[in-house]
Amino acid sequence: MKLIILDRDGVINQDSDDFIKSPDEWKPIPGSLQAIARLNQAGYCVVVATNQSGIGRKLFDMATLNAIHQKMHTAAQQLGATIDAIFFCPHMADENCDCRKPKPGMLQEIARRYDINLKGVHCVGDSLRDLQAGFVVGCIPHLVLTGKGTKTQEKGGLPPGTQVYPNLAAMVDKLVENSPSEFNIAI
Repeated sequence: MKLIILDRDGVINQDSDDFIKSPDEWKPIPGSLQAIARLNQAGYCVVVATNQSGIGRKLFDMATLNAIHQKMHTAAQQLGATIDAIFFCPHMADENCDCRKPKPGMLQEIARRYDINLKGVHCVGDSLRDLQAGFVVGCIPHLVLTGKGTKTQEKGGLPPGTQVYPNLAAMVDKLVENSPSEFNIAI
């Protein structure tokens, strides 16, 4: 199985320092949903792993988070894209849970649910914590410069081997271009 793990805010949709608190505030980054469709066409199972401390902060509730994710699924499907699953951490940083990135608990749960070793799985984020969580479990880290990505790159300290792209579409272009096709036959 080819699996890819994407952060949500700043990778798929516009980010906000005030949190995405309603479906109306969820706006896709241009080209991101088309990039997910290209991943699907290349045989990737697309999974989202996102910290959503707005739940713990009582900025929005589970019904609102579900409505935001339904809007994302619908927008993706309208472009021929499928997001196979969304994993999220509802906790605030001071709750010291195992699932909040940069801790690897959420990604370990993805590995359990999909019965897959994450070594070599591509993990895409716009913040250091996204990359750290993936790196610890063996993922190949990819930083996109959308969302908080430019600030993350400027701060430095990226995990070894982190590849940097202007956005998800550029990352997917490179990934798909370099992926061996199941239709290629060695002669």
